[in-house]
Amino acid sequence: MTTITHETDYLIVGAGAIGMAFADVLLSETDANIIIVDKYQKPGGHWNVAYPFVTLHQPSAFYGVSSTELSKGCIDQVGLNKGLNELASGAEVSAYFDNIMRERFLTSGRVSYFPMCDYKGDGKFISMLNGDEHQVTIKNKIVDATYLKTSVPSTHKPSFTIDNNAQFIPINDLVKITNKPAGFVIIGGGKTGIDAVLWLLENNVDPDDIQWIMPRDAWLIDRKTTQPTVEFFNDAIGAQASQMEAIAQSTSVHDMFERLEKAGVFLRLDSNVWPKMFHGATISKMELAQLQRIKNMVRMGRVTHVGHDNIQLEQGEIKTSPEHIHVDCSASAITNLTVKPIFAGNVITPQTVRSYQPAFSSAFIAHIEAAYPDEKTKNHICGVVPLPNDVMDWLRITVAFMRNQHIWSQDKELKKWLLNNRLDGFSQLVRSVDKTDMEKMMILNRLRENAMPAMGKLQQYLAADAAQGA
Repeated sequence: MTTITHETDYLIVGAGAIGMAFADVLLSETDANIIIVDKYQKPGGHWNVAYPFVTLHQPSAFYGVSSTELSKGCIDQVGLNKGLNELASGAEVSAYFDNIMRERFLTSGRVSYFPMCDYKGDGKFISMLNGDEHQVTIKNKIVDATYLKTSVPSTHKPSFTIDNNAQFIPINDLVKITNKPAGFVIIGGGKTGIDAVLWLLENNVDPDDIQWIMPRDAWLIDRKTTQPTVEFFNDAIGAQASQMEAIAQSTSVHDMFERLEKAGVFLRLDSNVWPKMFHGATISKMELAQLQRIKNMVRMGRVTHVGHDNIQLEQGEIKTSPEHIHVDCSASAITNLTVKPIFAGNVITPQTVRSYQPAFSSAFIAHIEAAYPDEKTKNHICGVVPLPNDVMDWLRITVAFMRNQHIWSQDKELKKWLLNNRLDGFSQLVRSVDKTDMEKMMILNRLRENAMPAMGKLQQYLAADAAQGA
């Protein structure tokens, strides 16, 4: 075994979206040298093992690295996202990150990339192919871009047991089916379950042949309200204004969500089922209409066992057969929900500082590392927006997001950076408003007028929830 020594300014562990977005800003804003270590054979992180028909579920404009556009600037003309900004496919995202690594990072002469390597800590990593041991002397910081661990269907272990003669597959293997089964059983109510159901319906599977196990219904975000281009100003910024208004005028958490739904901020699958989950998933109205074709919904809690002729759940059991295909969509997108300081000594741990936007958050944190001197200031600017799981988490992330926005708005240089960063589409959208456009100005005024009352209501509800749980 050979030990190879290296010296670098920054060691980034993980070449997924977070590691790549961080390295990209360091390249643009510093003269630092960077080593990137990753376990996969090419950059892109979990996209290396994603299911074949996966796409982004937010517009491509919000994703990738700051320096290089992922979006082609198109409005989808076909499919269930028709009329909205395009969603890059998994293959497009993988190719994009591969190009960034080869054409931007490696050609700079300041980035060294070590794929297929196992990071052991303390600047040490080992090649999984030849066993070489590498030891890095780090002048500045280690960046742990693996902290927000993404669990994917093809590699995660289900939390329930499965009979040997039950047909049980990850969502990745749907494309390998060669014979019509007796039916499909989709296990999981999150974004992966949604994708599985939509893919089956798009491939003309009879809705009555699909059984959907939905442990918890979720509040869903209307994708039309997440569009960063000017033709959607009234939808996107209008939804933000309506959101603040709904919160400010609400009398309880339940009333608040009813108002948010009525305002078009949130969608749900079934108007008779009150959602208890929120993961930030976005869907189009056309996708929602398709999902509502599924009538065989199982709301009996989580699966505990998949047998050859029955499925046991927390609140009962349902029939199945060895001729049914059971599709595992139960992997949680993010498995590490514990918040920690982003800047701590010689370690930077990127986490979300804006709701639902990990790539932007990592780029922003890299800018703060490059532009601000002391750790206390950096952590003050980079308040972690926690990842959501249940409904009350939506309140927590909204408060944290609003806190950050307020802090950022007080810093002229930071406002300028945000305006010029391509991953922050909404700053440009707001700045582009013509002061004589009364309709848009009224939306912005509604947003501003309701922001502080909304913040007060959210803090009131969270305090009451904390007191109840104490």
